[in-house]
Amino acid sequence: QVQLVESGGGLVQPGGSLRLSCVSSRSIFSFNYMAWDRQAPGKQRESVAVITAGDSTDYADFVEGRFTISRDNAKNTMYLQMTSLKPEDTAVYYCNGARYGSEYWGQGTQVTVSS
Repeated sequence: QVQLVESGGGLVQPGGSLRLSCVSSRSIFSFNYMAWDRQAPGKQRESVAVITAGDSTDYADFVEGRFTISRDNAKNTMYLQMTSLKPEDTAVYYCNGARYGSEYWGQGTQVTVSS
């Protein structure tokens, strides 16, 4: 069993920055991919960013160059650096990943962008 634990969410003003972390209980080197999704109140969950085992990255159109996904295999941790945050970025952010045919999800961390 793999556990993914997110942290780093909080309240930030528009234009501010946050860095989310996702720590895995198993080596993230073994993950085929890892990703961040988010779900805003009353909306469906949507993909934010993904990073593959080969460190290829992809982002949703709404990111517009403001977020950076990365991974530190030595620390079994994936990150999402978010800058120029907007009120519409308010959501619960979830990390997830696939390993040996199974998909795993964290419990989420709340990000609120408000003045």
